Amino acid sequence: MNELKITLQINGTPHELTVSPDQTLLAVLRESLGLVGAREGCGIGMCGACTILIDGQAMSSCLLLAVQAAGKTITTIEGLASPEQLHPVQHAYVEHSAFQCAYCTPGFILSTVALLAEDASPDDDTIRRYLAGNLCRCGSYANILEAVQQCRTMAQAQDAGEG
Repeated sequence: MNELKITLQINGTPHELTVSPDQTLLAVLRESLGLVGAREGCGIGMCGACTILIDGQAMSSCLLLAVQAAGKTITTIEGLASPEQLHPVQHAYVEHSAFQCAYCTPGFILSTVALLAEDASPDDDTIRRYLAGNLCRCGSYANILEAVQQCRTMAQAQDAGEG
């Protein structure tokens, strides 16, 4: 198969890569770039373990070919915050123990970031529906909901302070 040269903008850094046309973005992230926060769970986009942000939208990287991501802004869990300062969503997940084994946590966090970018004050049903594509095998759903509720409350308080 002919290999293709592409540039991927990942976590604010351009990466020039040579990929095969059938190589998934997940494979490139993990195998070529060492960004292992996105994980292979089901391989068919149903579990959310491989969730990343593409132009701010939560997407399953196991379903995307790397060539499809060229020219788009990609954010992985590794690029969400600096080592010195957690992103507010990451902080809320830690504060509410919204993980056990943490296999699913990067996908849940990135999905939460995308949700809150669309709707800073989602109701509980909206949160549940939006995160329904992410599976937690440990059953931390109640704590995950609490973490997202905390982020919602922080956004509401911030909005009240501005208005």
